[in-house]
Formats: sequence, C-alpha cells, structure tokens
Amino acid sequence: MSALRLTKHHGFGNDFLVVFHPTFDDPAGLARRLCDRRRGVGADGVLVGESEPGHSARMVLFNADGGRAEMSGNGIRCFAQALAMRRHDVLPVTMTIATDAGPRVVQVVSTDDPGTVHVTVGMGRLVRIDPPAGWAGLGVLADRPVAHVGVGNPHSVVAVGDVTVVDLEQLGRRVPDVNLEIIEPGPEEHAVTMRVHERGAGLTEACGTGAVAAAWAADSWGLARRRDGELVVHMDGGSAIVSLDEPEPGHATLAGPATHIATIEVP
Repeated sequence: MSALRLTKHHGFGNDFLVVFHPTFDDPAGLARRLCDRRRGVGADGVLVGESEPGHSARMVLFNADGGRAEMSGNGIRCFAQALAMRRHDVLPVTMTIATDAGPRVVQVVSTDDPGTVHVTVGMGRLVRIDPPAGWAGLGVLADRPVAHVGVGNPHSVVAVGDVTVVDLEQLGRRVPDVNLEIIEPGPEEHAVTMRVHERGAGLTEACGTGAVAAAWAADSWGLARRRDGELVVHMDGGSAIVSLDEPEPGHATLAGPATHIATIEVP
C-alpha cells in the first residue's frame, strides 16, 4: 500500500495538513479521518494543492468535519509555506493562489526561525451578507453591535463586554453555517481581542478570515482606531495584523506567521 505524504503547519495555532496532487477519490472522508485528534493525525482542516493555469497553484480546503470551505486566512499562509517548500523557493517570493473565493496574492518572507515564515495575504473585498440561518434564535440584543460580513466565506461578528465569559461553543453550534466571532476592544487603542467558533471545526485558537472580519467590524463601529492603517486582532493563538482599505478601498490584507510542524506519511 502506498503512503500519502503530507506536511503539517499552523498559523496562530490554527493547524492544517497539506497534500499536493492527491490520488484519493474522497477528500471529505480523508479530512474527517486525518483531522481526528484522537484517531488521526489531528488538524483543523486539510488543504489540497492542485495545478491551476495562470496561478502558482490552487488550494482547496476541507474542514475537519469534511465540509468544503471557500477560504481560510490562516490556511492559505500555511499552504503558501508548503508550496514554497515544495518548489524550493528562494524567499522572499510572491504567489497567486487560486481558491474557491477567488485568487489571492500572497507574499512569503523568511524569519529568524527556519521553520517559520511571515506571510501577507490580499484578502479581497469585504461585503455585507445576510444573517445566517438560526440567527434570530440566538437572542442577541437589538442594541448590541453585530456585523454579518463576507471575506470569501461567511462571518458574524458580535461585540461583547468580555469575550472570556461567553459560552461561544454553545452559541456556535446553533449557527453552524457561519464563522462566529466575539470581540471586545483593546487592550490597545488600535486592537481588539477575539474568540472564534469556526464553521466545520468548532472552537479554534485563531481564524484569519475572522480576524479580518473582526477588524472591519471594529473599525466601522469605532471600537478601535487604526494605526498607520492597521488594526491588531488578538486571538488565543496569537495576534494578526489587518490592514484595511489595502490594496484598495473596501479590501484588506492579513499578515502573520506560518510554521512547519512536521512531514508525515500515512497509509
């Protein structure tokens, strides 16, 4: 039996398995099997790399539950590191990666840690979207700041007084078709603190697209003030830098690390 070769990476503790040009017929089933943290390798998702004309590669994301997702801000940074390793790129390097949410321009630079790169991703245009199914049943107060925003994938952002006291896992299960973020201002003037329940993965240490949605919402509500066009989003796994209105109005970029954890072969 031939082995499947994968690399494992994380961005702010949001971990992914990356495989290029696989020959399996059931990527959703493979994701469910491999992402199981007790019976598999363990990860928040599987990133499948394929060739794409006019692009550096195509990235397809399957969440831990096997569902196919359009985009991941942490995932694409991990994918870019895996692609650079596969191609033996000399850094810095710029890539254009096709995703189900459209092409994303990615810049990868080295750091002092040979296992970690710093990656900046053009996240595309942010748009307002409709509330997800079941939203009215959550009982969110009418005067509480709420934003439903698309970052290539769907997000609902809610401002709260203290992110640590909210039962986010219970709330997230009630709106499974959206990434749910709760945020509070600070501790710096140009920052917010965020927790996230991700569609298809549950509670995670970080969410890159969620950080962009949170920064956009906080900026529109005046919860945080940009510093040199940037906001910091503090998450359990680390702090992302979001530049709003870059590279053009209504768009955003996301910057943060990606770390190679291991190269793995599985049956």
